[in-house]
Amino acid sequence: MSKWEEKQVRPVLPLYLAALAWPVASLIFPPYTLTNLAVVAVCSAAVYLAGRVLCPTRVVRTWVPYATGSEDVDALLNGIDKNLDELHALNDAIPDQVLSESMDIMEAAGRKIVKTVEKDPEKARQIDRFARYYLPEVIKLMRIYIELEENGASDQIVEELRRNSVTTANAFENQLDVLYSEEVMDASTDIEVLDSILKSQNLTK
Repeated sequence: MSKWEEKQVRPVLPLYLAALAWPVASLIFPPYTLTNLAVVAVCSAAVYLAGRVLCPTRVVRTWVPYATGSEDVDALLNGIDKNLDELHALNDAIPDQVLSESMDIMEAAGRKIVKTVEKDPEKARQIDRFARYYLPEVIKLMRIYIELEENGASDQIVEELRRNSVTTANAFENQLDVLYSEEVMDASTDIEVLDSILKSQNLTK
């Protein structure tokens, strides 16, 4: 699930001031003697400590969209999110009703896939091809369509894209169904077991 991530950031200004203080102090106390060298070092350290007081450590809060416990899964989900956002933007720019409806289905299925994997990161391996090939390929085709539309796309190409978009929309929904296949099988088994118990105890008609 998403969260705020806090990170402590130490300012670098105190280090720069301490480094600058060394040659300045050396002009006043030439470090030719051990005593002067010690004085220069103390001056530099004092400037550093003063800089730490004036520039304390800051806490930077960063919003992390996904925190599944796996950096690879988080990156995968972030990538899908960005592609789905682009798919949505492309959909707004496409007037064709068939394409638009198919893209609505793709986006809805994609968002549900992301939520499902976020809850159960172990399912991430099942959507690798969807995330790295199918979704980016859809975006590529829709970009091409918009470009062709602006330059007068042929009816044949539009019709092929329509058929492809319907097929792809169904594939996206099938991908979502696959993620729940284990749960569906478990539920079916539980129903059969319960039904058998009820029948054995003559509790069903």
